[in-house]
Amino acid sequence: MSVVKPRIEVGSVYSRQEAAEALGVSLSTLKRLIRKGHLKVSKPDGMRRVFITGESIIVMLDNTVVERGA
Repeated sequence: MSVVKPRIEVGSVYSRQEAAEALGVSLSTLKRLIRKGHLKVSKPDGMRRVFITGESIIVMLDNTVVERGA
Protein backbone atom coordinates (compact mmCIF):
# COMPACT_ATOMS: atom_id res chain seq x y z
CA MET A 1 0.00 0.00 0.00
CA SER A 2 1.54 3.29 -1.13
CA VAL A 3 0.92 6.52 0.76
CA VAL A 4 0.92 9.68 -1.35
CA LYS A 5 1.98 12.82 0.50
CA PRO A 6 0.21 16.05 -0.41
CA ARG A 7 2.22 18.42 -2.59
CA ILE A 8 3.54 21.49 -0.74
CA GLU A 9 2.44 24.66 -2.53
CA VAL A 10 4.32 27.93 -1.86
CA GLY A 11 1.16 30.09 -1.83
CA SER A 12 -0.90 27.74 0.34
CA VAL A 13 -1.55 27.88 4.08
CA TYR A 14 -1.55 24.71 6.16
CA SER A 15 -2.77 23.70 9.61
CA ARG A 16 -0.33 21.86 11.86
CA GLN A 17 -1.98 18.55 10.99
CA GLU A 18 -1.83 19.23 7.23
CA ALA A 19 1.83 20.29 7.45
CA ALA A 20 2.71 17.16 9.45
CA GLU A 21 1.02 14.96 6.85
CA ALA A 22 2.76 16.76 3.97
CA LEU A 23 6.14 16.29 5.68
CA GLY A 24 5.42 12.70 6.71
CA VAL A 25 6.06 13.39 10.40
CA SER A 26 3.94 13.11 13.53
CA LEU A 27 2.12 16.11 14.95
CA SER A 28 4.40 16.05 18.01
CA THR A 29 7.49 16.18 15.74
CA LEU A 30 6.00 19.12 13.84
CA LYS A 31 5.30 20.94 17.12
CA ARG A 32 8.92 20.33 18.14
CA LEU A 33 10.15 21.79 14.82
CA ILE A 34 8.03 24.88 15.48
CA ARG A 35 9.15 25.20 19.11
CA LYS A 36 12.84 24.94 18.15
CA GLY A 37 12.42 27.62 15.47
CA HIS A 38 13.01 25.38 12.46
CA LEU A 39 9.55 26.09 11.06
CA LYS A 40 7.97 29.55 11.12
CA VAL A 41 4.27 29.94 11.84
CA SER A 42 1.67 32.70 12.08
CA LYS A 43 -0.74 32.90 14.98
CA PRO A 44 -3.33 35.69 14.85
CA ASP A 45 -3.91 37.53 18.13
CA GLY A 46 -6.57 35.92 20.28
CA MET A 47 -6.62 32.69 18.27
CA ARG A 48 -5.30 29.26 19.17
CA ARG A 49 -5.06 28.24 15.53
CA VAL A 50 -1.60 28.23 13.96
CA PHE A 51 -1.02 28.82 10.25
CA ILE A 52 2.00 27.53 8.35
CA THR A 53 2.75 28.74 4.83
CA GLY A 54 4.00 26.41 2.14
CA GLU A 55 6.92 28.80 1.68
CA SER A 56 7.92 28.32 5.34
CA ILE A 57 7.87 24.52 4.92
CA ILE A 58 9.98 24.69 1.75
CA VAL A 59 12.51 27.06 3.36
CA MET A 60 12.87 24.67 6.30
CA LEU A 61 13.44 21.74 3.93
CA ASP A 62 15.97 23.73 1.89
CA ASN A 63 17.91 24.48 5.09
CA THR A 64 17.85 20.86 6.27
CA VAL A 65 20.98 18.74 5.99
CA VAL A 66 20.50 15.01 5.66
CA GLU A 67 23.12 13.06 7.56
CA ARG A 68 24.38 9.70 6.36
CA GLY A 69 23.15 6.85 8.49
CA ALA A 70 20.43 8.95 10.08
